[in-house]
Amino acid sequence: MPPTQPQQAGERVTSTVYRHRLPEVLCATTELPSVQYADRFALATGAVEGTTAEAWARALFGDVPDLGERIVWQGVLGLRLASGRAPGTLAGWRVVAQDERVIRLWAQSWFIACELVVERGDAEVSLTTLMHYRRRLGRTVWTPVSAVHRRLAPGLLHDAEVRV
Repeated sequence: MPPTQPQQAGERVTSTVYRHRLPEVLCATTELPSVQYADRFALATGAVEGTTAEAWARALFGDVPDLGERIVWQGVLGLRLASGRAPGTLAGWRVVAQDERVIRLWAQSWFIACELVVERGDAEVSLTTLMHYRRRLGRTVWTPVSAVHRRLAPGLLHDAEVRV
C-alpha cells in the first residue's frame, strides 16, 4: 500500500501516513532496526526563527510526561520511560540525536519500539513518528492507538506554537 497523500489535518497542518514503502530519508538515520509505520505532521509557522528543535519538542511534550502521555506511552504501549527529569531525556524519552534543526527521541517496550522526530525547518515544524513492531502484538496495539494519535497530532503542533 503506498503512503496516503499529504492532506490537511487542520489549519496549516499537513499530514502523510506511511504503512509500507517508506521514503529512505525517513529511515536513513533511525535507531530502529526497521520501520513498519511512519507518519509526519508539519505545521506551517513563522515561529521557527531563533528556536531549536529541542525547544519545539519541549513545547510539544514538556520535560516530563503528563498523566495522559503516561497512560498511553507506558500503560497502553508499555514504553519504558525515564522517571522524572534526567540528563539525555525529554518527556521520559531518550534523546538519541540532536542538533539545532532536529531532535530524535527513542523508547521501546517488549513488543514495540518508537522514535519521535521533531524537525524545525525554515517555515515549518514537523513531528514524525516511526514504529518498529518487535512482536506481532505491536501492530495489533498500535493500529487503534495510531488513529487517536493522528487526530491529536495537529492540535499538539498548534499548542506547541503558542508555547514557543
